[in-house]
Amino acid sequence: MLTNVDSAAFAVFLALFVLVTGMGFVASRWRKPETLAHLDEWGLGGRKFGTWITWFLVGGDFYTAYTVIAVPALVYAVGAYGFFALPYTIIVYPFVFAVMPVLWKVAKERGYVTAGDVVRGAYGSRGLELAVAATGVLATMPYIALQLIGMEVAIKALGLHGEVPLVLAFLVLALYTYSSGLRAPALIAFVKDIMIYIVVIAAIAIVPSKLRGYGAIFTAADAAFAKKGSGGILLSPAQIVPYASLALGSALAAFMYPHTLTGIFASSGGNTIRKNAMLLPAYTLLLGLLALLGYMGHAAGLKLASNNDVVPELFKMLFPSWFAGFAFAAIAIGALVPAAVMSIGAANLFTRNFWKVWVDPKVTPAGEAKVAKITSMLVKVGALLAILLMPTQFALDLQLLGGLWILQTLPALVFGLYLNWFSSTALLAGWAVGLAGGSWLAWSDGLKPLHSIDLGAGPVAIYTGLLALALNIVVAVAVNLVLKRTPQERLSREAA
Repeated sequence: MLTNVDSAAFAVFLALFVLVTGMGFVASRWRKPETLAHLDEWGLGGRKFGTWITWFLVGGDFYTAYTVIAVPALVYAVGAYGFFALPYTIIVYPFVFAVMPVLWKVAKERGYVTAGDVVRGAYGSRGLELAVAATGVLATMPYIALQLIGMEVAIKALGLHGEVPLVLAFLVLALYTYSSGLRAPALIAFVKDIMIYIVVIAAIAIVPSKLRGYGAIFTAADAAFAKKGSGGILLSPAQIVPYASLALGSALAAFMYPHTLTGIFASSGGNTIRKNAMLLPAYTLLLGLLALLGYMGHAAGLKLASNNDVVPELFKMLFPSWFAGFAFAAIAIGALVPAAVMSIGAANLFTRNFWKVWVDPKVTPAGEAKVAKITSMLVKVGALLAILLMPTQFALDLQLLGGLWILQTLPALVFGLYLNWFSSTALLAGWAVGLAGGSWLAWSDGLKPLHSIDLGAGPVAIYTGLLALALNIVVAVAVNLVLKRTPQERLSREAA
């Protein structure tokens, strides 16, 4: 349904969308391998992506369309508290620098494609492998749905309403992901990230001049929060601990997700990953500038039906139509890259750690690739149906739980890289208790990300995922001590 469609904005949007669609299909011939009928090639791009390709790919699937929409929306709604995404994306990179090259080396040497493969190789446990794989798929589904929400916001800002534009956009995504695999989002990420940089730099350069400068912007935002009676441009003392715990917990969870691990496994080497750990904070600077748009929304006096509309409404109000169309295209294309990588990561997990183990142990490499392609299509369809048939808030709540869930895979995935002390039984028990206990806490708190605990000096709110991880580790240590066992020796390369 068309409602007051701006023809100039729509023309720019459509031209750019057609461009990246063409790139998605052409990607199958980019750095063309002997065959795409192999999970290493279809799902990991041949593990040959160098520094710049990895930078764009990991940046593209880590800083998503929903990030562009949600971070300014959160800052618009609560103020300084919404900036927790900045320290989180700073803390994460020392972790990436130290841990991910080790993980890449193990995966490369033994032909692992997923986190489930790594866990099976370290502990020889099919149960723990399945737990890690199932958690990865479960946590990824609502994350893909959030990309649809980001795309939906951009499409509606053009004046296009109804379900048809969203369905068509994701049908195109599904088709070129099926044909080109990880090469498609890797190639499109170049265009997407350059567009996002242009949009943010233009906004930071132009919007303040139209709103009487940053002084006026911060004053207007502070006045708006004071009038509302909540939020502010500075953290209150009570917000410091929850702010820090959200940042730390989110950082530890970030590279446990299948899509971020897919970007890591697709890299050409450990040094590529280390260089990216040093270069990727440039996106954090971008994110900080982007978050300021939330304050600018108050200074512009926007009247919003939803906080998620703050960025589109700012561009519609303060920029020419053609540039607004460019910005909306950047947001929509920003959904395609992470959604593609997420569906590929989930498909790899299903194929390697469920289908090959429990359904068809003798499946050929070509058979694996075929199952992964079909699964990636089904994952996207599932996410699309979730958005079309369920309330948006349901996807948001599930994504909050997804972060908690994926964090519980960290001990099984990371500890085994450095320690030979934990048994698979202990780690599986820790995972189960952390997952169940964390989910129960989140449910009892109305699916809020923070839980209040009394440390003696009064209640303190802490990120529920971090509490669940602590419980996970405590249970794993306790079970290991009770059993007085050490895990099996790591399987040899041939056995793995």
